[in-house]
Amino acid sequence: MYRRGPFPVKFRLLEVKRVTRVTPRMVRITLAGEDLEGFYSPGADDHVKLLFPEEGKRVPVIPTVTPTGLVLKEGERKPDARDYTPRRYDAAAGELDIDFVLHGTGPATTWASKAQVGDLLAVGGPRGSTYVAQDFDWYLFAGDASALPAIGRMLAELPEGKRAIVFCEVPDASEEQPFPTRANATVTWLHRDGVEAGRSDVLERAIRALEFPPGDCFAWVAGEAHTVRPIKDHLVNERGVNKSWVRVTGYWKRGAADHHDAKG
Repeated sequence: MYRRGPFPVKFRLLEVKRVTRVTPRMVRITLAGEDLEGFYSPGADDHVKLLFPEEGKRVPVIPTVTPTGLVLKEGERKPDARDYTPRRYDAAAGELDIDFVLHGTGPATTWASKAQVGDLLAVGGPRGSTYVAQDFDWYLFAGDASALPAIGRMLAELPEGKRAIVFCEVPDASEEQPFPTRANATVTWLHRDGVEAGRSDVLERAIRALEFPPGDCFAWVAGEAHTVRPIKDHLVNERGVNKSWVRVTGYWKRGAADHHDAKG
């Protein structure tokens, strides 16, 4: 596993080309536009910064990139921004897919739940990418709904026949979705069955109960910060997985807006 970057900061003004309901609580927004040319996202769990328009306006405020940072014009309000994982980028088609989990009343959910073809969104980044070698004996992917775009992309990019064991935490069976892949993947859907998001230990219990296959493993886990932390401890300290081969990230944190852990 190694990291590449940082890449130059650039914000792209993109237009909604398609809106697809993946599950009752997840919507896929396909973005396109001339600004997408040159977009680069080689890592399956890359993150881009989305800038949302103010309520009642079509065009988001886009800061000017300067050597000393981002600068707003006089009188401009700092835009609402959130980090998201590109679900799919197709350079030939000129399309970028972003999957949104619809929950709460934050700016991302509010915008995505109302998004229509022709709406505008600004996308910045990614600032860097992490590459994962594809020659491990097997892979462990686990996460809640916030991690599903990255898990789906990782499965799509694994070599044919590569062993992968996947645990996905969702509220109930209605939130399960297909993950096209050439890998030899076993996907287990874990239902919270009424437990609030960020308060369930179903991922940890599933991983603790797993009989690990032989060979070298790369483990990738993401979700609510408090719930994924003990999983890293278990993998490294109890299972003996090489710390460099374990990547556990808090994609969000209970009670905190726009939280994102440093990856590690």
